[in-house]
Amino acid sequence: MNLPLKSFVDEQVSQRGYGTSSEYVHELIRKDRDRLQLRGLLLAGAASAPAAPADASYFDGLRDRVRKAAKPAAKA
Repeated sequence: MNLPLKSFVDEQVSQRGYGTSSEYVHELIRKDRDRLQLRGLLLAGAASAPAAPADASYFDGLRDRVRKAAKPAAKA
């Protein structure tokens, strides 16, 4: 389906519930910015030195920290 650009944007605005084409374009820009940020983080992580392995004990400790952090929030 080869719609002219304006028709495509108008269709996206209608189908996705945006109020205006400007809202749609702003959302595209935000998503692109987030994608670029994620790409940067992934590249930085790939270039970084290896860390300790994420084995079963690592995940057990992570679960314990999350449970401890959630207890005060549950009481509130």
